[in-house]
Amino acid sequence: MKFVSKMFAFLKAVAGDERIPERDKKVLLALVALIVSPIDLIPDWIPLFGLLDDIVVIAIILDYLFNRLDQAILLSHYPWGLKSFIAIRRLSRIIAALTPTFIQDRIWKFKPTIGMK
Repeated sequence: MKFVSKMFAFLKAVAGDERIPERDKKVLLALVALIVSPIDLIPDWIPLFGLLDDIVVIAIILDYLFNRLDQAILLSHYPWGLKSFIAIRRLSRIIAALTPTFIQDRIWKFKPTIGMK
């Protein structure tokens, strides 16, 4: 339960950061709502494909947080240790490979600084 409360506090802090464009905040909120919502683009009862929409949405969120967003912004709100940050970032890069670059560039306003991506 402590992890869940830390996760919500982390997401709230990131969402409240003025360095992140408002449009990105709205997109992140919509994506999180899509994951939490019982309504799916592809019904979950379809084997393998039913989870695909959730996986792609999670990949988009992780890509934004750990690959596109400036690390200084994210680390200023990250409640866990640097070791877990590095591990999650490494995993998010693998997962983010599922998200085509043209989709990432189309939905996010925040542009990474040179050397981030």
